Amino acid sequence: MGSGQVTDWQGSHVTVAGLGVSGVPAARILRRLGARVTVVDDGDDDRARARADELRALGVTVRLGDGDTLPEGSDLVVTAPGWRPDKPLFAGARAAGVPVWGDVELAWRLRGPDAAPWLAVTGTNGKTTTVRMLAAILEAAGLRTAAVGNIGTSVLEAVTEEKPYDVLAVELSSYQLHWAPSVRAHSAAVLNLAPDHLDWHGSMDAYARDKGRVYEGNRVACVYNAGDPATEELVRAADVEEGCRAVGFTLGTPAPSQLGVVEGILVDRAFVADPRSARELAEVSDVDPPAPHNIANALAAAALARAHGVPASAVRDGLRAFTPEAHRIARVAEVDGVVYVDDSKATNTHAAEASLRSYDSVVWIAGGLAKGAVFGDLVAAAAPRLRGVVLIGADRALIGEALARHAPEVPVVDLDRTDTGAMRQAVEEASRLARPGDTVLLAPACASMDMFTNYSRRGEAFAGAVRELGAR
Repeated sequence: MGSGQVTDWQGSHVTVAGLGVSGVPAARILRRLGARVTVVDDGDDDRARARADELRALGVTVRLGDGDTLPEGSDLVVTAPGWRPDKPLFAGARAAGVPVWGDVELAWRLRGPDAAPWLAVTGTNGKTTTVRMLAAILEAAGLRTAAVGNIGTSVLEAVTEEKPYDVLAVELSSYQLHWAPSVRAHSAAVLNLAPDHLDWHGSMDAYARDKGRVYEGNRVACVYNAGDPATEELVRAADVEEGCRAVGFTLGTPAPSQLGVVEGILVDRAFVADPRSARELAEVSDVDPPAPHNIANALAAAALARAHGVPASAVRDGLRAFTPEAHRIARVAEVDGVVYVDDSKATNTHAAEASLRSYDSVVWIAGGLAKGAVFGDLVAAAAPRLRGVVLIGADRALIGEALARHAPEVPVVDLDRTDTGAMRQAVEEASRLARPGDTVLLAPACASMDMFTNYSRRGEAFAGAVRELGAR
């Protein structure tokens, strides 16, 4: 089975763990390859039952309401990336000597002999933006590509398409990397490293190790953040192919073998014939929005594209063609001289800090589910920029305590409610604190599920409240 050829799958019994965005295509593809497939899932709601019915029509066995017990006779488990490693299903697999792969590992094993190389991106924040920028640059170079992986498009579906791709831009989460030990990218980038998902990984060291797997076996370039030494340490620890280079990106003037910024120009000193020279790639104004952390994303994307041999002109054209997704430092409106910005995607402290650094005077809307985060460093760094703070959500008191310690002079409005209507009140309170020239910034530093289905719904609620404010 290890080679991943179709003949290996005939009659094999594969258990697919999870009936979600990765599990459904995995079950379909494995069934098409001739495997006997059983899908297990903890859920048993209407949505799960509808998906189960679709798969049963293809000859897949589906077991709802019990994702902990390993089906008898399983030869392999293919898991959804978010399923925790300590789940009883995996303990059962280990005891039975059954391998566990993620959907990314399965995709890697199913690639053909002339498969498209992978340019991989991971990091605590900025992955999706960077991968979409990378895909835009590759497309500008005339290459058939797709942004796949943790970005919402299944990498499994991409590698099994009849028409082959030239190259794939692959977003990989720490969960996916944990379950993908064999993946060997052409080149890869770790954008940054900050505490996140520690409840899943168990420790910061384990989280960092899983992120660092993206560098294993790289052929051409390991791209790291020169401003985040932890990412360079992961490069040093990686076992790469001979000749693979370490390539840094920086918001300052780049050293040899780095990309960086000189007088408003993104420049390359890594993929040039003479490292004493620099190649102009694009202007800072070509990046939308030109916030510092987004410039860093653009440099990382450019480094991966240049590692693949893309010309400098395609970097410029791709960045100009790129449009950011919703809820990522998105300007909603200007009302009475105050700009309102939706960065609901800032679901952890690292992302919120990057967002806050982008503006000089901020009324900050923050709070939600903390996921074990602490906020002292974030508040201390942001304090000089804060005009005021409006706190929402279940764990807002944790941010409130950090504000009392590190920014006691900043006015704080604590909204003691977690219903969805709280966002309208939060925007109203923020508008009262703001002065012309300020930015009201939704960068919650927390997850959204205490009040909203996801960060998109939270951002939509904010944008709707801002539009109501402007209509008065």
